[in-house]
Amino acid sequence: MPMPFLAAAGTLPAPPHTGGLLAFVHGTAGLLTVAALGIVLLLVLIIKVRLQPFVALLAVSIAVGLGAGLSVTELFGTVQRSDAVSLIESGMGGTLGHVAIIIGLGTMLGAVLEVSGGAEVLASRLLNLFGEKRAPLAMGLTGLIFGIPVFFDVGIFVLAPIVYAAAKRGGKSILLYCLPLLAGLSMTHAFLPPHPGPVAAAGLLKVDLGMVILMGIVCGIPAVLAAWAWSAWIGKRIFVPVPQDMVEAAQEAKEALAEEQRAAGVTPTEKPVPLTTVFLIIGTPLILILLATFSSIAFDPSTGRSVIEFFGHPFVALTIALLLAYYLLGIRRGWSRKSLETVSTASLKPVGNILLVVGAGGIFGAVLKGSGVAQALSDTFNNVGLPVIVLSYLISLVLRVAQGSATVAIVTTAGIVAPLLTEGHHSQAFVALVIMAISAGSIFASHVNDGGFWMVAKYFGISERDTLRTWTVLESVLSVAGFAVAAVVSVFV
Repeated sequence: MPMPFLAAAGTLPAPPHTGGLLAFVHGTAGLLTVAALGIVLLLVLIIKVRLQPFVALLAVSIAVGLGAGLSVTELFGTVQRSDAVSLIESGMGGTLGHVAIIIGLGTMLGAVLEVSGGAEVLASRLLNLFGEKRAPLAMGLTGLIFGIPVFFDVGIFVLAPIVYAAAKRGGKSILLYCLPLLAGLSMTHAFLPPHPGPVAAAGLLKVDLGMVILMGIVCGIPAVLAAWAWSAWIGKRIFVPVPQDMVEAAQEAKEALAEEQRAAGVTPTEKPVPLTTVFLIIGTPLILILLATFSSIAFDPSTGRSVIEFFGHPFVALTIALLLAYYLLGIRRGWSRKSLETVSTASLKPVGNILLVVGAGGIFGAVLKGSGVAQALSDTFNNVGLPVIVLSYLISLVLRVAQGSATVAIVTTAGIVAPLLTEGHHSQAFVALVIMAISAGSIFASHVNDGGFWMVAKYFGISERDTLRTWTVLESVLSVAGFAVAAVVSVFV
């Protein structure tokens, strides 16, 4: 009896005595072996071969599919039938159809806030409000608020000069100021939409984004408070001076940015952005999405509920926030339409890699499900007896520590645990908490294989040894605290 993928390719019949092999491949043990070898191959390709994560995920998805007995037609479709949708196409399209729009709109929103000076206004006002003694708290709140619409690395780039100034004025270790900021940026990046990780997981596990935001707040706030407490403790015990070379580099970068803005037609306005405007733009999409989620739970179907859910749909809510930013931070402050287009387009350039990795994660999940590997994993994990939320955290944590990328850890873990959730008929709130567990695992123990580790070390002048003692532990505190809250809350939902 020929193996399915060989038969589809029209090759010679399989040799004798392959019945036992086929039985093994299609049995639980064989499918689990295929899954394990696939994950090992993924790690080898990313860590040792240094293959781009998108290419690695795609290659592993194909290898797992063929190894599990899928036919070439099932994986790739067929040229003769244009209406035949392959697992690769459905996995990629089904995921990105939801995720790409949210990430794209969120990225452009963050770019307008960044270029308009919204971050600097936010940090300066909070520093003045809290005073010099509570400057670390002000930096933490700045990272927490500004981290909602901007990526982690962008937040560091924009806010690092403000950290330098605060640390220089306070005369204390820069760790006291940068670690709370980093905790706020990292928490929002891991737990809250429109960041790629939670958005990708929500798309893969079919969870309402409003519920993800709600559970992200529930799990993220205690986690960031724990991280701030750690920051205050360790910042008093390790002294790291303000890196003078980075201060000068930050000033040069600021001047270069101003030059770019002038070249793009952006006319800098002397009057700073009102703080209320920054809060309005950042808060609008979150409130609209949450209102839609609550209305779907609290109200019966009606015209009013339909209106709330329309404006609270993530696509609509983020579009409204972006248009507000265009007008309040751009046109009303002297920007031309051309400059708005330039800033928005430039912000989308780094997003391509993220979207491809997320889409490849969707392919991996579709192949696991279509080949039967997912069901075998589901049966095995159920027999182990560990709660699915614990398994999700542990799988994500291992993948994160092994290969460094939080996005890869999230999309791979979501593909693995998806069948466990469909089998149990869990509520949206519970699945959102599983996403929090996956996200928490994806930030555990940032070390030398993570680009964020080197970014933190170089931007704030911290030695590799001290970065491991401070930033790596900070990420682990965020991870463990966020997971602990998710696990406790999951008992009651």
